[in-house]
Amino acid sequence: MEELENKEKDREEIFSRAIRAGKRTYFFDVKATVGDEYYLTITESKRRFNNEQGKFYYEKHKLFLYPEDFEKFVNGMNDAIEFIHTGKAPVREDTENPKESDLDFHFASSGKDLSFEDLSVDDDEK
Repeated sequence: MEELENKEKDREEIFSRAIRAGKRTYFFDVKATVGDEYYLTITESKRRFNNEQGKFYYEKHKLFLYPEDFEKFVNGMNDAIEFIHTGKAPVREDTENPKESDLDFHFASSGKDLSFEDLSVDDDEK
């Protein structure tokens, strides 16, 4: 039993990189599936204060990315960064046409100003 627990712990500690950015910290962690295939988790951690308990706590949000999605994810992120820098939407010839069943959010074209904070739910609202 102890050997199994150690093996699972080893899988979780393959590679990790922490990036501090203002009040947030981003963690890039490489982990392995049971079949020893690598995947990436990206965690955003924000320090928050609980007024009722008078204590700080960390709010975390995670993304799980698998190797078959890396190229699409990086291309999408690079397109968004390029748009921020230039104000022009990059044109990609290799972009797939999204299927109706795919979740494809385009907040910029919706005319709404949204931020990540708009997407979170406070404990009081649950």
